[in-house]
Amino acid sequence: MLQESWTNEKIEQWLADVNQGNEAFQEGKAWEILEQFEGKEELEKATLLNKSKLLSMLAHARYNRIGKIDHLVERWANEALQVDDTNATAHQLRLQQLLDFLKKVPIPDKFPPIRETDHGSAKKQTANEYKQIAENFFHYVNEYDKIACEKNHSIEYIRNVEKVETINTITSLMEELQKPFKTILLAATEYANSLTGVYYSAAQFKEIAKATNVIEQLNKKWQTLLWQNQGKEKKLTALDELQAMIGLEDVKQRVHKLYQFLHYQKERINQGFQAKDGITLHMILTGNPGTGKTHLARLMAKIYSELGLLERDKVYEVDRTQLVGAYVGQTEENTNQAIERAAGGVLFIDEAYSLKRAGTAGNDYGQSAIDTLVSAMTSGKYAGTFAVILAGYPEEMRTFLRANPGLRSRFPEQNHIEIDNYSINELLQIGEQVAIENDYLLTRSAKNEFQKRIEKAQVDESFGNAREAKNIILDAIFQKGSKMSLEDAQTDDFVLLKAGDFIKETDQVEEQSAQVELQQLIGLEQVKQEMRQLTSFVQIQQIRREKRLQALPLQVHSVFTGNPGTGKTTVAKLFAKSLKEIGLLKRGHLVIVSRADLVAGYVGQTSQKTKEKVKDALGGVLFIDEAYSLLAEGHGDFGKEVINTLVQEMTEHEENLVVILAGYASEMNRLLDSNPGLRSRFKKHLHFEDYTKNELLEIIRNRADQFGYEFTSEAIELLGKYVNDHGHPSNGRFASDLLDQLIQIQSLRLIDYEQLHADQLMTIEKEDVQLLKS
Repeated sequence: MLQESWTNEKIEQWLADVNQGNEAFQEGKAWEILEQFEGKEELEKATLLNKSKLLSMLAHARYNRIGKIDHLVERWANEALQVDDTNATAHQLRLQQLLDFLKKVPIPDKFPPIRETDHGSAKKQTANEYKQIAENFFHYVNEYDKIACEKNHSIEYIRNVEKVETINTITSLMEELQKPFKTILLAATEYANSLTGVYYSAAQFKEIAKATNVIEQLNKKWQTLLWQNQGKEKKLTALDELQAMIGLEDVKQRVHKLYQFLHYQKERINQGFQAKDGITLHMILTGNPGTGKTHLARLMAKIYSELGLLERDKVYEVDRTQLVGAYVGQTEENTNQAIERAAGGVLFIDEAYSLKRAGTAGNDYGQSAIDTLVSAMTSGKYAGTFAVILAGYPEEMRTFLRANPGLRSRFPEQNHIEIDNYSINELLQIGEQVAIENDYLLTRSAKNEFQKRIEKAQVDESFGNAREAKNIILDAIFQKGSKMSLEDAQTDDFVLLKAGDFIKETDQVEEQSAQVELQQLIGLEQVKQEMRQLTSFVQIQQIRREKRLQALPLQVHSVFTGNPGTGKTTVAKLFAKSLKEIGLLKRGHLVIVSRADLVAGYVGQTSQKTKEKVKDALGGVLFIDEAYSLLAEGHGDFGKEVINTLVQEMTEHEENLVVILAGYASEMNRLLDSNPGLRSRFKKHLHFEDYTKNELLEIIRNRADQFGYEFTSEAIELLGKYVNDHGHPSNGRFASDLLDQLIQIQSLRLIDYEQLHADQLMTIEKEDVQLLKS
């Protein structure tokens, strides 16, 4: 995304690149540059000239895109001329507006005939039609005179001699046409008045006939001049379409090479050379969601068709649900039907890896689909008449193909194309393109918010890439339209997407910061200090990175030790929230797991379960409670597999994942010693002390206050005696459970009252505390 200040030199260089064809003109970039001129009353001459060029190019791009000059094209062209009256592009648009208007002038190819045998009333009706045609023509002549007043001035700046000659010729024709139309206007009126029965004025009839003949002849020249360039646009090839796509540079190179190779192979065969193995069109496309696999498959179908290698450029798209049946024989039937429909074109199988699932029962017929497909690709009536394109996520497709060597052998290495994720800059361009296709432009601040939304969503391989970028833009359009008051709307409100359109209402809700919430917790003074220190370190290192200073590695994986109920989970939630607030984590959520969520009973399953939980936690914090239980003794225990997998995943995902191990101090040390890579990744240790008696009482009173309860002084004094001086082994949970007991005891006491006041419902009395179980 372009956020730097645009100097005149940079603007001129970009415009030069555009004019020389080295770079495509981007409406969004032009608007971004123009935004920096807003509010500046005095601009130097070079800046004004660049502003005029940008406005006219923006207007011209819009005209080419929508195929007409609307109020916005006209406005930008006029603004360009106000800044620089010599702007040739703006003058060209003015003349194009004139030509577009002339195309609407109502000149009939044929006039309705006046038959001598018609009765007078029919002749009179036709004469009136002639009169109406002439009046309509002169209505446009009057409008033409208004918009053509500056025609001669604009012609001075048009370098296209042919276009100037066309405009001058059409202007002359306009003047020539006025004479016969005037004749019709007068003669038709007199002719209508002369009609009596079957009699009419022969002189007027001849005048009308002569005038209509002249108009019809002039109209042929008129139409030829106005529409002479219509339909001359070059038809785009599939390679042209591919080249016009944003990003995918490696894919473009691969496809270009493949195109050349296929073209070469076809020519060899045409010249009589032998190709024992033939030309293989089958292809494998791998990539994450939204990287364009389906679109690329459609382009490949067009390429195959353009080369004459396939009869049709059609793609028949299927997935597992359309191929795999529920009983013996149904899968083969479904697959053969799909092949028959794809014959002459391409059979595209999305998420192809799902055809054969590892560890499935014997009644899964995915392998039957694969066997049927391989057979049709190599023999039978459809062999060589269609291409198969398999698509799916990279890792899953690699596993799938390794398990199906017979299938893999049908796809040569040069036909394997892996599509990378789009970069942030490419996603911004895609988003801008989606906005333009929907007739919107993004302001500079809108691009910033759009980028934030993209980065927030860009957490793991499930990120939707171009699909996600499109959805964010469409959501911004919805947000804009749903809030807009049409009574106060200006033109810009219909064409500009602004920063506020990208901010969801849920994002605007003000919450307490994590640090404030942390400080409001009771006790844990040492933990609070450690957390302040850790988050401050992360924040400063982030700032150093932004300022391009050397930053230390952000080692935020932590070990929380302490007895149950000491607030470890609560602090972990606030830690995740805090790391999101300072921009380290994108989601800031907390995923809590224990041994049962990670360890499985079979070889290989534990690693998969652990990876799934890590995937759930990406962009947030994975909190492993009682983590020491992963080291359970015994033959065949897979807890160590969790640890090894965890170390690998932490390395792979780096700052996109924070892991917190929680448990008793002595057991946690034993766990960290079990794997050399584990202790090195957990540099931060926070110990949670047990709550004191006073802290437990404060927890109870705060929790009571949250639910609208209060204690009498006698009740709180007695409660103080109930709680041991050194607290309780269950800590915060003990305090929570104690309050729940007191509320139930109070409810039982009050239930027999005939009438209750609010203060009675809110108050916990001494007698309630006396009934607590020891």
